[in-house]
Amino acid sequence: MKRLLDIAATAIGLILLSPVIIAVGILVFLQDRHSPLYVAARAARGGGTFRMMKFRSMVVRADATGVDSTAGDDPRITRLGRLIRRFKLDELPQLFNVLRGDMSLVGPRPNVLRETALYTPDEARLLSVRPGITDIASIVFADEAEILRGSSDPDLLYNQVIRPWKSRLGLLYVERSGGVLLDLKIIALTIAAILDRSAALRRAAQIVSELGGGEELAAVAARTGRLRPAPPPGAGSVVQSRELAHAV
Repeated sequence: MKRLLDIAATAIGLILLSPVIIAVGILVFLQDRHSPLYVAARAARGGGTFRMMKFRSMVVRADATGVDSTAGDDPRITRLGRLIRRFKLDELPQLFNVLRGDMSLVGPRPNVLRETALYTPDEARLLSVRPGITDIASIVFADEAEILRGSSDPDLLYNQVIRPWKSRLGLLYVERSGGVLLDLKIIALTIAAILDRSAALRRAAQIVSELGGGEELAAVAARTGRLRPAPPPGAGSVVQSRELAHAV
């Protein structure tokens, strides 16, 4: 059923959104006359990699810096890139990844291999399902770039205050997924978050509670307080060094 939902909803989405996809592609190309697409390897379900597509929101060869986490003040982001990232338009080409079967509409966000290499054994369970365009963590941490803004080491800060909670939310989906109904709720919530983020976060916290995520994780989903550093799932301490993240 999940795969049928992916195919049907993606086909409809591509038809309805084709004018937007074409327009964004042209605008990204016109800014510097380079390919509007950013295609890069991401960790696939069960191991291996696939080629994920996005509209390019950064300068050409931005990934050559080796920095995986993107802060809001990252100089690699283009002026147009800031706009399309704000409205998540850069993710639209991933609908083609869904049609190909590389991704699902809903599932843990695909990660770069440098990051999945740091996964604890608990976090490795995130790779047991197809990665998705959206999930609860995507809604909760839609402001990830702002959380990392001004950090001298955005990758380390990500591993300290975002990765632990994002992984917990992803694992909750993997372990408690109710199938198509839950996916439909998350898709609807993703759209609602564009219009009213506060209301979407309250609903996300409710869903986390309904899935048995506990009070602490529900509070994080609601984003009513400051994010605190935490160990990644299955680890005993907060990450102190990105290079040693796999050893905590």
